[in-house]
Amino acid sequence: MRIEDVKVCVLYIEGTNCEEESYWSFKRLGASSEKVHLKQLIGSDVNEDEKRNLLDYDIVMIPGGFSSGDYVRAGAILGARVKSSLVIELVEFGKEGRPILGICNGFQVLVELGLLPAFNGFMSPVPQVALATNDSAKYECRPSLLKHENHGNCVFTKNLPKEKVILVPVAHTEGKFVLPQSKEQEMLRKMEEMDMIVFKYVDPEGNYAGYPWNPNGSLENIAGICNAEGNIFGMMPHPERVFYQYQHPDWTRKSARKDGDGKVIFESVLEYVTKTF
Repeated sequence: MRIEDVKVCVLYIEGTNCEEESYWSFKRLGASSEKVHLKQLIGSDVNEDEKRNLLDYDIVMIPGGFSSGDYVRAGAILGARVKSSLVIELVEFGKEGRPILGICNGFQVLVELGLLPAFNGFMSPVPQVALATNDSAKYECRPSLLKHENHGNCVFTKNLPKEKVILVPVAHTEGKFVLPQSKEQEMLRKMEEMDMIVFKYVDPEGNYAGYPWNPNGSLENIAGICNAEGNIFGMMPHPERVFYQYQHPDWTRKSARKDGDGKVIFESVLEYVTKTF
C-alpha cells in the first residue's frame, strides 16, 4: 500500500480538542487523514454524503481533550457510545490487525472500552485497569520524559530504539495508571511477559523517578501500553504536540534538526500499514 492510500480516521465528539494536531500529524507524512465525528460513523443526524464507515479506514485515532466534559469519569461517555453503536465494526477492525491509537483522553477511552490491556481476548467486557486522578489532584501540564520499554511488539514504536528517551508533554488530570490491588503483581507480570508496556516516565538521567518526572503517580511509572497483538496503543503524553523540534520547550538549545520527538509515533504506524496491507 502506498502511504497516500492510507486512510486515517481521527475520531472526535463534543469536548475533544486535539483532533486538529492529530489530523495534521498524519497528513504531513502523506496519509489521507480525515476528522470524523462519531455521528458520521453511526449515521445519526447527518446527511447521507456525510456518513462514514469505520471499516473504510486503515488507522483509527482517538485524540485528547475532554470528551463529553469528562462527566462520570474521563473517557467513560465516549467509550460507552462507541461500545453501544460501533462494537461490531471496532472488533472487526482491530482483529484484522488495523492500528488503533488513543492519546490522553483517547487512552482513557480505550481503557473504558476494554481494548487495553485486554488480557483475555481482544476486548474485555469491563475495564481491567484505570487511569485515576493524579496524585497531585491537579491538572498537570508539563514536559515529560519517556523511556521506550517495548521489545518490538508495539507497531507505533517500531522505529524507536529500545530504552531511547524522548520528550513528550502531558496535559491531564486523570492519568494515573493503576491496577486492581489484589491482582497488581500478577497483572504487571503478564504485561511484561506479553510486551505490553511501551513507555515509562523517567528523569533527565533516564532513571525512574517520582513527581514531577512521574506527573501523576502511575504505577511503575507507566505512561503508555499496547495490547498483546501490538496494534492497539494508548499513552497519556501528547506526541502530536511535539511533531517538530521547535515545539520542544528547549528547542533553542538543541540541534537544528527539524523533527520533534513525537513524529516517530506516526511514522512507525504508517510504515507498518504500508508494509502490511
